[in-house]
Amino acid sequence: MLIEAIYHRPKLNWAYSYDERTVHLRLRTKRADIDKVEVFYGDKCLPWEEMQTVRMEKLAEDEWYDYWETAVQPPYRRLCYAFILQDGDASIWYSEEGFHRTPPVRHLGLFEFPFINAADINRPPAWVKDAIFYQIFPERFANGDPSNDPADVQPWGNKPEQRNFFGGDLQGIIDHLDHLTELGITALYLTPIFAGETNHKYDTSDYMQIDSHFGTKETLKQLVDACHEKGIRVMLDAVFNHAGKAFAPFKDVMENGPASRYADWFHVREWPATIKDGRPTYDTFAFEPLMPKLKTEHPEVKQYLLNVAKYWIEECGIDGWRLDVANEVDHKFWRAFRDVVKEVNPEAYILGEIWHDSVMWLQGDQFDGVMNYPLSNTMLDFFVFGHLDAQAFANKIGGLLARYPKPANEACFNQLDSHDTVRLITLCKENTDMMKLALLFQFSFPGAPSIYYGDEIGLTGEFDPDNRKCMPWNEEKQDRSLFAYYQQLIQLRKTYGSLRSGTLRFLHAEQQSTGLIYERSDQSEKLIILMNAGEQAQTLSVRLEAGAWSDALTGDSLPVSDGVYTENLPPYGARVIVKGAR
Repeated sequence: MLIEAIYHRPKLNWAYSYDERTVHLRLRTKRADIDKVEVFYGDKCLPWEEMQTVRMEKLAEDEWYDYWETAVQPPYRRLCYAFILQDGDASIWYSEEGFHRTPPVRHLGLFEFPFINAADINRPPAWVKDAIFYQIFPERFANGDPSNDPADVQPWGNKPEQRNFFGGDLQGIIDHLDHLTELGITALYLTPIFAGETNHKYDTSDYMQIDSHFGTKETLKQLVDACHEKGIRVMLDAVFNHAGKAFAPFKDVMENGPASRYADWFHVREWPATIKDGRPTYDTFAFEPLMPKLKTEHPEVKQYLLNVAKYWIEECGIDGWRLDVANEVDHKFWRAFRDVVKEVNPEAYILGEIWHDSVMWLQGDQFDGVMNYPLSNTMLDFFVFGHLDAQAFANKIGGLLARYPKPANEACFNQLDSHDTVRLITLCKENTDMMKLALLFQFSFPGAPSIYYGDEIGLTGEFDPDNRKCMPWNEEKQDRSLFAYYQQLIQLRKTYGSLRSGTLRFLHAEQQSTGLIYERSDQSEKLIILMNAGEQAQTLSVRLEAGAWSDALTGDSLPVSDGVYTENLPPYGARVIVKGAR
């Protein structure tokens, strides 16, 4: 028993309120080192004799560790506890005071979860884990109103460049909502639509105005209303880390220097605010002088941005905010942001753009979820790049599942590409079978899957600006079989609740292998997914429990011999089987 590997703390992803009655407890141990873990728990204000035990189950495993989990419902919402770890005949107690060979004899010194406070519970909107997102880069989706086109607009479908325009707008999205409903989309994510000078609008010049090339506030209202009528939520992009050079307060700073009333709205390290030795003397997004960083801890800046967040929910009924460069903004601002947004609409989705471990933003006081780039990179490393074998992939996925509380995992935004990355089909070298396999895992994993516009019809694209091509609306230029596959995946996810909120368990994931078998299950159904992520055909077998099993996509019954199902999978092939279908 390697004591040095054992870890717990009564906060973060290790101990959290799941709801008003339930606390989830987790423990880390060395992989394959412990046979059994129990939690010894009770109320610190009740007699010692009323303490109880409950067994922990293995939640996940990675290369080095096992992660154990159990749910406890303290009747008076107070909880103190210790862990009992067993390896063969050896056992040890683990509490806040450390490791002991003998049981504790008093409450003081146990781990403590003081009280289940309703205000501390992480409650992402319930609709998010069921959502199918579709990300749109408005300037390139569809031109529905040529009258608002930029003066130098290019013909639709020409080669995208860093600074050219094609006239995409909000009316274009309204005009093509049937495409989204046919696909099965239930939520939209629009990259910035507020006034800005670039085609991407991440250089906001006026947070209270829709960019004139996209439409007006009334157009946005029409879009949101039309989406809501079709059962589609709408999430906008908030760029609160930085503004654009045409933002009125920054223009005033550039004109008046330290005498400007807005001088303290920005992080000016050296006056004048200019470019010196090739870099700006003021903080920016990266080192882009056109995007000055806002000082969100400044009271006036803070209030201005919080008013923006509230305004667009009240005025147009949007359903959430995606927060750009969220990790570079202070936590205190995000806590205030959450309070303001949730007061206006408790069901609004707050999504942070963070590319790394984000547990500190996912405690229920800031974000509901984050853009799940660690998951994206892991999926690409296995399904596309071949950097991982099946065992290494399963290990990394296990670590990711243990990284966040369950509500956060279910509310994360799971993408395989976006406006910031190479398009998926291009990464797959236009091998649609490879692409489909990666998509199947994305759509069978906890969290909300997202489709980047055009992926569903085979739109290619290298890095920016090539990944921001115009959407081709001529069906002769679309891969309609790929579109049909997306429809199939979306319907699969909508049909089986275990894909959205059930448990995930790997059944087969070996070294130097591209064969993968995993299970998604809940109390009423069980799905098993068999995958071949390699270039050669291979045969996979899985032992099944008794009952009637069928193909989850076709409904056809499956041949099971002596409790074993065997599938011969072609390169990048897969099979989804189900027991207990609804």
